[in-house]
Amino acid sequence: MKFNVDWVDAFTGQAFGGNGCAVVHDGAALSDTTCMAFVRETSLVECTFTGPSQVADIRVRYFLASREIPFAGHPTVATVAAMRARGLIPDGALTLETGAGVVPVTVSGTSVRMRQPAPEFGAMVEPDLVAAVVGLEPGDILGQPQIVSTGLPFCITEVKDRQTIANATLSPKALADYALSLGHGASDIMEPYLITRTGAPEGAHTFGRLLMAPPSPPEDPFTGSATGAAGAYLWANGQIDQPTYTAAQGDDMGRPGRAQVERIGTPENISGVAVSGNAHILMSGELHL
Repeated sequence: MKFNVDWVDAFTGQAFGGNGCAVVHDGAALSDTTCMAFVRETSLVECTFTGPSQVADIRVRYFLASREIPFAGHPTVATVAAMRARGLIPDGALTLETGAGVVPVTVSGTSVRMRQPAPEFGAMVEPDLVAAVVGLEPGDILGQPQIVSTGLPFCITEVKDRQTIANATLSPKALADYALSLGHGASDIMEPYLITRTGAPEGAHTFGRLLMAPPSPPEDPFTGSATGAAGAYLWANGQIDQPTYTAAQGDDMGRPGRAQVERIGTPENISGVAVSGNAHILMSGELHL
């Protein structure tokens, strides 16, 4: 079997920035085993596989190296930009069938805006538990970490400054203990997403970082789904006043990414979070299976 593939850097307008995703067109019918093997082959965090949908314009499946996930942000931007570049879709509005529901998207050339699902605010997590996972002190954490999802759950954790984020290191044992405390045994679910409002790059309001466990790469250059969840957390806790802001991630990896984050609704009743970014088609080719 032969499939068209595009390797896309998302949340950037240039090569080797943001976060990469390989988009396998018409690959949604492939087996889970094949999809996960492809992700491992690329050494990327996530890849997508598209196909027809009965409830939306396009079906998108999202895979890590270890499992399928319901939704992911930078792969959504990458997938829509790749389809637009191939002329498979026009500029304008469309809908994606995902495991988290139908996601409305607007595309204009290489710019993609996705409306992520309404936030779900989950359990509060003790700062000392999160601090142990990322090698920080409990005093480095501001406020109360919380599980928040706008399609994929993360433990949103605000820390005091950018240097603190840079000092973070993942402890696999503490991550396993953390996962068990939340009632699951997987190390790639609800990881702490670190954000700060102090020391963000010029032009950005926040800076984020996501450390990951094997078989994924050790760090995610830009996390669009966590960016949406972080925005919901910050608005709900009164940490950001304006309805839109710019989020940054990946600069310290040499892969700077930027997203525009928009609140839909009021801080007391957030009905959705829109995350927008650009994409750069890095490579195009064929996958032979």
